[in-house]
Amino acid sequence: MTDLNARRVSAAIIPAVVVLLGFSGNFVARGVVDSFLVFMQPVEAEFGWHHGALTQVYSVYLITLGLMSPLTGMIIDHWGPKVTYIAGAICIATAMFIAGRATEIWQLHISVGVLCGAGSSAMGMVPAAALIGRWFDRNMSLAIAIAYAGVGTGMLAIVPLTQASIDHFGWRETYTILFWCVAALLPVLLLLPWRIIAGGAQGNPRARMKPANGTSPDPEWTVRNAVGTLEFWLLVQAFFFTAMAAYLTTVQTIAFLIDRGYPALDAAFAFGVAGMLSIFGVLLSGWASQKFGIRRSALVSYAGTLIGIVALFAFSIWPHGVLVLIFVLGFGASQGARGPVISSLNARIFAQGRVGSIYGLIFMLMSFGAATGSWLSGRLYAWTNDYSAAFVVAAFAILLAGAPFVFTRRLTHATEMPPPLI
Repeated sequence: MTDLNARRVSAAIIPAVVVLLGFSGNFVARGVVDSFLVFMQPVEAEFGWHHGALTQVYSVYLITLGLMSPLTGMIIDHWGPKVTYIAGAICIATAMFIAGRATEIWQLHISVGVLCGAGSSAMGMVPAAALIGRWFDRNMSLAIAIAYAGVGTGMLAIVPLTQASIDHFGWRETYTILFWCVAALLPVLLLLPWRIIAGGAQGNPRARMKPANGTSPDPEWTVRNAVGTLEFWLLVQAFFFTAMAAYLTTVQTIAFLIDRGYPALDAAFAFGVAGMLSIFGVLLSGWASQKFGIRRSALVSYAGTLIGIVALFAFSIWPHGVLVLIFVLGFGASQGARGPVISSLNARIFAQGRVGSIYGLIFMLMSFGAATGSWLSGRLYAWTNDYSAAFVVAAFAILLAGAPFVFTRRLTHATEMPPPLI
């Protein structure tokens, strides 16, 4: 095959491979790691550990995931996606192996908490967004949305299968099964054409390869000079307050509905359907960003989230099932919809630079927003003895998250910014 034909094949096939890689990485990482939620009950029953202590294992995972995001961005910018994805798979496989043989809770903190947090970061949206940015321009929002959909799809598919395996084989045996499933991915990852995948599309400024020593003869965006731009902090504002509002709401939803007299099984079902709708919301957001523009698609998604939160608050005054339906449709379909927008904007604005490292820092700050929302939801209930206060603060947070798309054109009309001259 001539070089010309090889380039044509790469241009036709590799972009699809990159999107599939991003989807699969999110599918495996989030699906496998979030299965810990169904391991908690049998582990608690065997060892008698307090439920709150096991919940802290998941908190360690979330903290590690956020803290590792900038490092993941640096790894993919300096050493490439092959090292990133393979290291992530090794971390998660090792975590499953250790967890299946755990006899002390600190072993779960190390495996499910630290190793899974590092592995999920290395196989998650930070490398996916960086690679998609190298291969896509006009269809970048949709491509990132498809990769994002792997998060919800993995949770929807792997978590129930894990529960079925625990019921049939036991929790230790299920962790061993997950270990072998993740380990089986390593030969596949080793065989991928990583040099071509890392190279990007010809003519795309985001495709420029960086030298292994991390230096570049041309001016480029780095984390240090990116944080000095208003665009960076507008992206952080949108992502931070979106995550804060989401976790202020979701942490309390089921308990709130049950407290207001909604049947427990119906409350859990409504919560699950809202999560499932997020898959379609993410894909719809990517398509709408291309079709109608970033500003319209972002504001519609924020409006959907706000309507859902207001409906949930109104349920405390008028407990009617139609308000729960409005919450499920509005909040659920909008959940996760801003992720593809922020990712594509980051890749476009900071195209001539360390896109992965910059997005890693944005993702870490977003994780802090999620942690803030989760913590604040509990504190608000403790202070007011009522769930509704969290929904009021969540609605205010959504307004702050959407503000950059209303009061400035820096994001809605974002173009590639030239890096500062050194």
